[in-house]
Amino acid sequence: MTDALIASNLGLENGQPQISLSTKGARNLAKTTKTPPQMQGITPRWLLQMLPWVQVTGGAYRVNRRLTYDVGNGRVSFTNTGTEVRVLPQALCELPLLRGFEDIEVLNALADRFVQQEFASGEVIVQEGQPADQVLLIAHGKVNKLKAGKYEAEALRDILADGDCFGGEAIVLSQDTWDVSLRAITHCIVLSLPVQAFRELINQSEALQTQVDRFRAILSKPQDRHNQAEIAMAAGHSQESELPRTFVDYDLNPREYELSVAQTILQVNTRVADLYNEPMNQTEQQLRLTIEALRERQEYEMLNNPDFGLLHNADLKQRIFTRTGPPTPDDFDELLSRRRKSHFFLAHPRAIAAFGRECNRRGIYSPSREVNGKIVPAWRNYPIFPCNKIPITKEGTTSILVLRVGEENQGVVGLHKTAIPDEYQPSLSVRFLGINDKAIISYLVSAYYSTAVLIPDALGILENVEIGL
Repeated sequence: MTDALIASNLGLENGQPQISLSTKGARNLAKTTKTPPQMQGITPRWLLQMLPWVQVTGGAYRVNRRLTYDVGNGRVSFTNTGTEVRVLPQALCELPLLRGFEDIEVLNALADRFVQQEFASGEVIVQEGQPADQVLLIAHGKVNKLKAGKYEAEALRDILADGDCFGGEAIVLSQDTWDVSLRAITHCIVLSLPVQAFRELINQSEALQTQVDRFRAILSKPQDRHNQAEIAMAAGHSQESELPRTFVDYDLNPREYELSVAQTILQVNTRVADLYNEPMNQTEQQLRLTIEALRERQEYEMLNNPDFGLLHNADLKQRIFTRTGPPTPDDFDELLSRRRKSHFFLAHPRAIAAFGRECNRRGIYSPSREVNGKIVPAWRNYPIFPCNKIPITKEGTTSILVLRVGEENQGVVGLHKTAIPDEYQPSLSVRFLGINDKAIISYLVSAYYSTAVLIPDALGILENVEIGL
């Protein structure tokens, strides 16, 4: 193969990297009966279609909420050397009791006191009614949280998995016995911290004692089941009963979402734009495909960006695990039951196929729905939209989202700003940058966007979904 042919195949012009469409490539659109340029990777982008979009002025969107006491259920991380597992000391700050605690020496000492235990599938980790004398961290595996019902039959209350904590209240509330049982579903690695070891460390560290006192003070404040500052009121009284006095307290540090941006510079050779624009406008075709790729990246960021992406910003209380591994109708019902007025599911196509297999296995028919002229699968009449931007891990697991959308529903909203300079599409601009000394025209293509979750139960995620083959 000659050097000239090799350079042509590599997109080199006179030995230099190609920076715009060549005239040879442009001629493929300038003769014969032809299609517009085709592109793999264009998807329906259901998330962008179904989210209500809110106009944002000033580049930021503030979500004001009632004051909520931050005692959530954090998840911790672990490291291992061979079969020995250890909790990362800094990750202990994710636990409700230690949130905001910064003394690294104490955290290291605390991490050293955890003892590793292993349980086979079906083994009882703690038994309801036994003394509550330890804090447990689930390092690996799934655990059923069970409680005896009215007629002694055990009822499933929750499922714990990697990173979850159990028993932290035993330290601060002097809880005498466990009020639930924990039973391993799979092989489990659990790190346990005896309450006595924690109290010994409290006696040695004034900073840790202060942290525990602060946590007790938060628990003692009047709050509702959502950990919001309580609004006192009276009901069912008669005649001249004295009414409680109250007010609605607001969060003094509300979250602000700034608009993010996806950008690229499109380059077009003036010779191509001048000579090869019939019957198709080369600049328009280049711009069309560039915008398609930009919108695909926008949807990816709205799901996966660590700052505002939905997969990273769901409340931990709204993240649940599958009961068995694959996504089942029971799991979808659990997702729906945790919020009011859900609007749709969002799942990877392979997760939708796995859900279909589980329905077939149980002999359940799940009817489809027509949305925007397209037929999509559904469950309980809620559409399940495919989205290949939801990642699949190397272990073959993924996540399924359920959303309530719209400001009027206190749901999830998309954020953008329209009427920007050189706007080509809503919140997307194409700005002429000029022509350089190589006769290359440059256009700056920019898309501005973000997402916001107005209240925690607007978004739920089914995690560790096994998709199989």
